[in-house]
Amino acid sequence: MNLASRLQSRNRGVTSPKHGITLPNLGITLPTRGITYPIVVVALASALALAACSDGGPQGQAAGGTPAATPVGVIVASTEAVRLTTELPGRTAAYMVAEVRPQVSGIVQRRMFTEGSEVTEGQTLYQIDPASYRATLESARAGLSRAEANHYAVRLKAQRYADLGKKGMISKQADDDTTAALKQAEADVASARAALEKARIDLAYTRVPSPIAGRSGRSSVTAGALVTANQPAALTTVQQLDPIYVDLTQSSVELLRLKRDLADGTLQHLAEQVVPVRLLLEDGSEYAASGRLAFSGISVDTDTGSVTLRAVFPNPQGELLPGMYVRARLAQGEIEKAILVPHAAVTHDRRGNAVVMVVGAEDKVEARPVTTTRSIGDKWLVSAGLAAGDRIIVDGLQKIRPGAPVTVLAAGGEATAPAAAPAAAAK
Repeated sequence: MNLASRLQSRNRGVTSPKHGITLPNLGITLPTRGITYPIVVVALASALALAACSDGGPQGQAAGGTPAATPVGVIVASTEAVRLTTELPGRTAAYMVAEVRPQVSGIVQRRMFTEGSEVTEGQTLYQIDPASYRATLESARAGLSRAEANHYAVRLKAQRYADLGKKGMISKQADDDTTAALKQAEADVASARAALEKARIDLAYTRVPSPIAGRSGRSSVTAGALVTANQPAALTTVQQLDPIYVDLTQSSVELLRLKRDLADGTLQHLAEQVVPVRLLLEDGSEYAASGRLAFSGISVDTDTGSVTLRAVFPNPQGELLPGMYVRARLAQGEIEKAILVPHAAVTHDRRGNAVVMVVGAEDKVEARPVTTTRSIGDKWLVSAGLAAGDRIIVDGLQKIRPGAPVTVLAAGGEATAPAAAPAAAAK
């Protein structure tokens, strides 16, 4: 069968007059006189393609003018318990910090520690020349002996005068004078003892100890340096790094929202008493040990509008150093019946509002406005607009529009049974 005959069988009612071929379905006549054969073949092929398109193709409408159903992949919305976490910036800080200063003046004889090493509580860090303080101690000890000797003599005299006074052999004035002298001698003894104790303490202060256990810092003096009591410059600094603090900042707006959600029941308090905290280091790695929230500030910083939170972390290997920038993840509460939707299923309209395509009644597409609260992993937490049982379209979103019929498949391409009744949108 030639091409004209095939076209006539395809386009019923085609006539072939003397001067051309008429295609009534297309309303055109193809002239044949004066046209070479190749041109006629090309013209007839184009007409045949137009006729085929006019009858609809695989992507056209079904019989009776009804649009063909588009296969889409869906997931069924369900509720689950979700623990909400927040990520806050912060910096590490030493658990305890001690600035070592001398309590007495003198020349430093020796530095008795290695800079940057671990020191124990009470360990001697510096030795100040003790010679003058040892001499002062001996002088105070001699002063005490002199005061005690004088007190002994005055006490005996006072006892004799007391006996004579009872017998009326001395005047009342003489008796009173000896009594006063005895009290003064007792005071001299007490003062001498205090001076001896002071000399003993000053001698002990020539050994400058570490007030806490921790890691020592850089020394600001060397042997031979003159130091003075209570000088403003510290000789060195000792920091306790195990455990270690992490000071976090949270905006007051987030804190108010959290308290409001807890008050109205949207968010539930955590079951455990201690709030766990995980730490992300500067290189993006996660710190192995978990910490706990130890303190929450009671005032808002006027410069930043934030509240300070303090967490405590174990640091046995000394991996965390004071001043490091970190990010902490801490649990804030739980939502018992939360709906999570994949990121790919959420689109936005022209106004920027979040929209989810769902399969509604009669397996037709519905555009459902939703409210997304936060991102959790690769999913959005939806607080309004969806209910358990809604069929959410996740595959084939580019091929559909609201109101179009669809063939429901499970996400991944497997067929799924139609829902008994489409779930209503959450208000």
